[in-house]
Amino acid sequence: MSYDHLIVETEGRVGIVTLHRPAARNALSTPLVNELGAALEAFEQDPAIGAIVLTGGDQVFAAGADIKELQEAGFVDIFLADFPHGRAAAWKRMATLRKPVIAAVAGFALGGGCELAMACDFILAADTAVFGQPEVLLGTMPGAGGTQRLARVVGKSKAMEMCLTGRRMDAQEAERAGLVSRVVPVAELRAEAVKAAATIAALSLPAVMMIKESVNAAYETPLAEGLRLERRAFQSTFATEDRREGMAAFAAKRKPEFKGR
Repeated sequence: MSYDHLIVETEGRVGIVTLHRPAARNALSTPLVNELGAALEAFEQDPAIGAIVLTGGDQVFAAGADIKELQEAGFVDIFLADFPHGRAAAWKRMATLRKPVIAAVAGFALGGGCELAMACDFILAADTAVFGQPEVLLGTMPGAGGTQRLARVVGKSKAMEMCLTGRRMDAQEAERAGLVSRVVPVAELRAEAVKAAATIAALSLPAVMMIKESVNAAYETPLAEGLRLERRAFQSTFATEDRREGMAAFAAKRKPEFKGR
């Protein structure tokens, strides 16, 4: 499939999706988001891909929604379209992807761009990254997880300040607050993200999927239920060939050869 607003590549078992609307600072237009949904779905279904990197390049991740699309919209338009989730598969698909997705963020990740990054499994940030939910400055509010995921990650007080004032958070503060896993020089961002994804992709895919599901459950279930899910997932790994191979390789002091089964 060809893409007008994305650059889609592979490096080994890593799928790489780069948002590519440079003239609009990667604003999340409907065509771009439609293409993103298709690209993510293609990598999800591709057995040769074990992990995905989502980036916007070295200058900007995504500066937010495409305001030109929304400026004349009314409540009925937005409500009937269930915007933003109803306009394209990408937002819904991000929540149900089983393969890990790493956001590699340089420059601005604002509004919908910040929400898109938070929908990924973890964020690697360049030292130039800037995060924010500035929707209130336009007379509206976050609508794709900005008030929900942000509060769960950085806490109520910081999330409330950012959403109520539009204040932006630089990469260093984002790391301290737990929004990003780590900060790297911008020149090293893509390589570091691909390296992390390649590390994951080389492991047992069933185990990786179970870990992702279990960690996500920590945000959505009481502790007792999360522990039960984790325990069942752990027990399930004992039905896989990869678990047997991993332990046999450890005992033999050799590198395991996982087959994703």
